Amino acid sequence: MRVGYACVNTQLPSASRTLRLANLSEERLRELIAANLDALEAILRWNIEHELFVFRLSSETVPFGSHEANTLRWREELTERFAALGTLMRGAGMGISTHPGQFTVLGSPREELVAASVAEVEYHARLLAAFELDPSHKVVVHGGGVYGDARAAAERFELAFEQLSPSARARLVLENDERWSLEDVLALAGQVGLPVVFDAFHHELRPSLPKLSVRDAVLLVRETWGAAESRQEVHFSTQASDRRPGAHAETVDLDAFARFADEVGDLELDCVIEVKDKERSALRASALLADRVRA
Repeated sequence: MRVGYACVNTQLPSASRTLRLANLSEERLRELIAANLDALEAILRWNIEHELFVFRLSSETVPFGSHEANTLRWREELTERFAALGTLMRGAGMGISTHPGQFTVLGSPREELVAASVAEVEYHARLLAAFELDPSHKVVVHGGGVYGDARAAAERFELAFEQLSPSARARLVLENDERWSLEDVLALAGQVGLPVVFDAFHHELRPSLPKLSVRDAVLLVRETWGAAESRQEVHFSTQASDRRPGAHAETVDLDAFARFADEVGDLELDCVIEVKDKERSALRASALLADRVRA
């Protein structure tokens, strides 16, 4: 198992700088995208130096990437810059993914939200393609709300999925959460032929398949990842002690991570550690895994 983190390195400049919609202009977008790509390069090089080969790109790498107000031909204008960073990623064998935010809900009953969600997934797929990363690098989404009728929500998700371009469909992955249990997500993913990300924390909050251990659940999910796919992705986090249920902790709970590693650490997995202190926890988790190999 390899470990990594999401979007932000707390010791380096942000690769997620954005602006207000009211202040959007092509000139300002050029400046921000260039700055974000410079910051991303610094993060990638830091990750490679510290042997953290799993990383989630920020949705704000291109500000307002899915919004109709962004008319900048950013991929064409910055082809060489994106390609150079993609070469860096591929050369290190990195597992790169994206994760659209909470307002990306393909199963929403609101048509305007579905349209915006489709546009957001398409942007994330274009972003990965701009780095010349093949479809083994994924866009991870949640099922979204069930709105009192999970079957109807699943049907709406399937209809929205059909609206996606083939390139976006090829990158999409579903993740379990508090609303869609692992069992629910496996059923929905099976309907549309998608891989599934196993999130250990969400599985604790919304348990299903009670006869399965964590290892058995991860191995079951593994069957959704085809032979030509990337390494199976999993997510690990724990509950923040002073926040609402489901909020990620500030730092990794190494005892809990050690138990997780006992179950699945020997498998070929890319694990995103979802905590607030980002690379700091990823380093601690990576060191724990390295110590076990040496032992």
